Amino acid sequence: MEPVVVDVGSKLLKAGFAIPDQAPTMIIPTQMKRVLDDGLTDNSSLEEIIVDPVVRGFVKDWDAMEDLLHHVLYTGLGWEIGNEGQILLTDPLSTPKAVREHMVQMMFETFNVSGFYSSEQAVLSLYAIGRISGCTVDIGHGKIDIAPVCEGAVQHIASKRFEIGGMELTKLLGQQLQSSNPHVNLSTSDVEKLKEQYACCAEDQAAFEENVLSCQTEQHILPDGQVITIGRERYIVGEALFQPSILGLEEHGIVEQLVRSISSVSSENHRQLLENTVLCGGTSLMIGFEERFQKESNLCSSSIRPSLVKAPEYMPENMTKNSAWMGGAILAKVVFPQNQHVTKADYDETGPSIVHRKCF
Repeated sequence: MEPVVVDVGSKLLKAGFAIPDQAPTMIIPTQMKRVLDDGLTDNSSLEEIIVDPVVRGFVKDWDAMEDLLHHVLYTGLGWEIGNEGQILLTDPLSTPKAVREHMVQMMFETFNVSGFYSSEQAVLSLYAIGRISGCTVDIGHGKIDIAPVCEGAVQHIASKRFEIGGMELTKLLGQQLQSSNPHVNLSTSDVEKLKEQYACCAEDQAAFEENVLSCQTEQHILPDGQVITIGRERYIVGEALFQPSILGLEEHGIVEQLVRSISSVSSENHRQLLENTVLCGGTSLMIGFEERFQKESNLCSSSIRPSLVKAPEYMPENMTKNSAWMGGAILAKVVFPQNQHVTKADYDETGPSIVHRKCF
């Protein structure tokens, strides 16, 4: 049986057997509903509570995470109790040691896995495009991670995390649309879908300012029949990544953050890092984002400018969304056959701290 690779994000969980040139078998929401039953038979007594096991990349509710993984491994992927296989999990940037230890403990003690490995998402995203050095710009649902990687090792001192992401852009769009359509009731899921369909990046700042002043509007019919008008709002969402002041943040735009991050690494690595820049995360697929990112890169003051690396043609579609999972599938094909993973004997001998010695 092939090892299983699981990549858990704040919004989506991706899981499947380690077959690198295929998309994950399962892509499901991470968010769960917990039903509270007060013991009465009347269905009206059932109360649903929304649970987010993962917040901004890190596990916050371990009971919910256990339930989620149980569903994925046994129901979704067909593991049998007593005959569990090997598993590789992806780690978000700068995962706390306690979280990594708790995860390996759960894998061996609750799920009885036969082998375990974990690796950082930034490293795996580079593996997916055939690189071991470069810089990843990961724009997820709950955070933006910028991580320089040299020879397969994240340069943590130069990495940057911003606790903004797709969810903040969704809120921004919701506020903008509510302002221009005050009589329309919008749910978060409505706004999320509108963002995916309409949000885009202007070609540059001048084009953005022009679009804000004079932009064609479109009408969109919501599932409940309400009609909403969308115009300049679509550009404001994308511009927030290049002008965080739109979100009320005193931060530099995403390209300048990348250059500043890399400039704090040893100068001999600057060219290799900048010329192997990889965009990942669902938000980076926004219409016009890649073109705007490259244009801003060409205008930056650095003598060596960031250059985006494209995914190989043989890799599946949605590579940008699933790059960490695909890199994990590639790595799983190496670490498990070569016995570089954490075994049950390793865990029994050393305990959860073994994860820091064998997984990096």
